[in-house]
Amino acid sequence: MAGSIKILAGNSNLPLAEAIAAHVGEPLTRCAVKRFADMEVFVEIQENVRGRDTFIVQSTSFPTNDNLMELLIMIDALRRASAHRITTVVPYFGYARQDRKAGGRTPISAKLVANLIVRAGADRVLTVDLHAGQIQGFFDIPTDNLFAAPAMVRDIKERNVDADLMVVSPDVGGVVRARALAKRVDAPLAIVDKRRERAGDSEVMNIIGDVAGRDCVLVDDIVDSGGTLCNAADALLAKGAKSVSAYITHGVLSGGAVARIASSRLKELVLTDTIKPTEAVRVARNIRVVTVAPLIGEAIARITREESVSSLFD
Repeated sequence: MAGSIKILAGNSNLPLAEAIAAHVGEPLTRCAVKRFADMEVFVEIQENVRGRDTFIVQSTSFPTNDNLMELLIMIDALRRASAHRITTVVPYFGYARQDRKAGGRTPISAKLVANLIVRAGADRVLTVDLHAGQIQGFFDIPTDNLFAAPAMVRDIKERNVDADLMVVSPDVGGVVRARALAKRVDAPLAIVDKRRERAGDSEVMNIIGDVAGRDCVLVDDIVDSGGTLCNAADALLAKGAKSVSAYITHGVLSGGAVARIASSRLKELVLTDTIKPTEAVRVARNIRVVTVAPLIGEAIARITREESVSSLFD
């Protein structure tokens, strides 16, 4: 495979891109992604990519719009440089939570971003744990949605050998994801049902399932403010849970989320590196990061060899 593909990286998550390239056994392609004085994005591909299978590794995380523009301009640069095939590797797909009309006269921004990527010239999309699986249908090109569950399952089994596990979905919407992971670790499932009885009242969290004496593992795709996660941990402990950990794919962690989680009753929050961890995340006492680089690297290798990647979804 050496020399047959080109892996490029934007500025959003260079450490992950380097780890993916190392797994594939191919150095990152030299590429300058810079800013002009007025903050316009400038891209220069510094190696020949004519006729090559190319992969751009770029999460559209904060600063979301800057990283998205970098991705679009890199696609355009590769297309104009006559790359054979352009695959956008977007470990975290920003705007995914805007996947439907939430009210009158509101956009479906996830579809708009999908259109931009396709129209820029991408031939394929590779991503991890889309917020909603149907977003795959927003793209008119092949789209592979990998699951981070295998990495999480491996970590859970290694670190909780003697634990009396119970997998918990932090809301009703995440039940399918939590049930799939519970099956993999052979653990029962509980659900946090959150609701407001009336406007202005505080949120009430009801636990569906007996968590007393259990080591609970909350599972979700995104942690943003961290409020729901911390509240769910408190509710589980109030119902007699022995401990509460959380496994989340994408650590958006906006605002004071890291401080909120660090001071919470969560035993541990485990994230993947689809979003580059900040310094605050790295030094937090109860936050740990596992990598999805082998998962993405294997998918890239199989795409290059024209092999099936469907087994990676399991």
